[in-house]
Amino acid sequence: MPTLRSATASSSPAATPSPAAASTPRSVKRRLTPGRAGESPGASRHTSPHRSPHAGAGTVCTPMLLSASPKSSRKRLYGDLVAAEKPKWNPRGKPPNFHLSQPMHPAQMRAVKEALHVATVPSCELVCRDDQQRRVFEFCKACVEQEKAGSLYICGCPGTGKTLSINKVKESLMRWADEMGMETTDSLAINCTNLSNTSEIFSKILGQFQNRKKGSNKLSPLQQLQSMFSNKESAPRRMMLVIVDEMDYLITRDRAVLHDLFMLTTFPYSRCILIGIANAIDLADRFLPKLESLNCKPLVVTFRAYSKDQISDIIKHRLKVLEYDVFEPLALEFCARKVAAATGDMRKALGVCRSAVEVLEAGLQDSDQELGIVTFDHMDIALSKAFKSAVVDSILCLPQHQQMVLCALANTFQHCKKKATTLGELNKSYIVICRSTQVPAVGMLEFSNMCMVLSDQGFMKLGQSKEDKLRRVTLQIDISDIGFAFKGNRFFQKCLEQPRC
Repeated sequence: MPTLRSATASSSPAATPSPAAASTPRSVKRRLTPGRAGESPGASRHTSPHRSPHAGAGTVCTPMLLSASPKSSRKRLYGDLVAAEKPKWNPRGKPPNFHLSQPMHPAQMRAVKEALHVATVPSCELVCRDDQQRRVFEFCKACVEQEKAGSLYICGCPGTGKTLSINKVKESLMRWADEMGMETTDSLAINCTNLSNTSEIFSKILGQFQNRKKGSNKLSPLQQLQSMFSNKESAPRRMMLVIVDEMDYLITRDRAVLHDLFMLTTFPYSRCILIGIANAIDLADRFLPKLESLNCKPLVVTFRAYSKDQISDIIKHRLKVLEYDVFEPLALEFCARKVAAATGDMRKALGVCRSAVEVLEAGLQDSDQELGIVTFDHMDIALSKAFKSAVVDSILCLPQHQQMVLCALANTFQHCKKKATTLGELNKSYIVICRSTQVPAVGMLEFSNMCMVLSDQGFMKLGQSKEDKLRRVTLQIDISDIGFAFKGNRFFQKCLEQPRC
């Protein structure tokens, strides 16, 4: 049965073998022949199956089979048919023959960090918040069409896309008004944390109507607004979208201002579309009953914390602008899982990804690898930095023997499933750790003093008893903080492997 190579050779008129080739065994000829018969030695040996049939006269565009192994030949045959992946990231920006002393090219690194920056607003639509944006847009659209005031309360944990989504809705509302040939809605954005006093919010709203008929100077800004929205002659003609961010400040500091603010939407000639944004979800239960009694209860739209899949999708969506792969899939999944389990804060996830890129950047300066990509190890280091608590820093600053006492506590409560122990039992566990690590143990009096110091610093709680050995000991910090503080330390890892029940 003729092979692919023999069929190709026979299709060419110049395929007549030379005498030397005729005396060569077939298997040897398969390995040594540089190309099809009639080709020059300098001709390209790598022919793509996607090459145009007009690339050469009488040439059949078939992949070359140069390997002696049939299996490897099959890989070469179908290798070019696989869909091309995105090119690998080369943060050095240097050719493969660069020297280690050459400075890094910052263009790619800067582009990656910019794409992952919190302040970078995606140019296209936002992902994972379509339902919330649709509800807010339809509400605002109905208010504009009916020329009727209304109020919305947007609540959700920090980093869930509330402010960014509302800004996108505002842009969509402006475009819709232009397309419909309607008068463009005015807009005002207020951050309550920037107010010198809570009543200043009414002055900012009133400032948008300074070109209108002003009320008496004897009236406060709130009274001027109430008077303006009560009379048809003085009422503004255009609708105004008022976005009040960080409304938690008004809820906790001065609820009267908050009630008066939402009451502005109930006046007969009010043209305000009020959108309040707050971080805490449970705050709505504190003031909504009062607003309902005042007949100005807002529509509530909740932004839940991002899930693992949503965090991963948003990061990938941001990285679409790049022409190369930056993260290993496992590294991205690790980041998404960790952040989703902790807070679901997208800003936290973006910060961790930027930190992982910086870890890679620091490693590339000390290594000679040509290509770099953020791996699982880089992401692990970044996550450790991001989620390290103040308790962990305090544990790392303790003297060695006090750290060993905490290890003894962790062993007692984790391995033995106890919630409390006595000072005498804790001392026994401490002595076991000292013997296993060959560190001289301190006496009972000094041990008791160390526990009192740890108790004063909030790491443990000591009860009262006539004898020190019978004093009740409970742990006041999370056991995981102790393990996290000593992660990677062989000495203390050995201490934590000593159960004492």
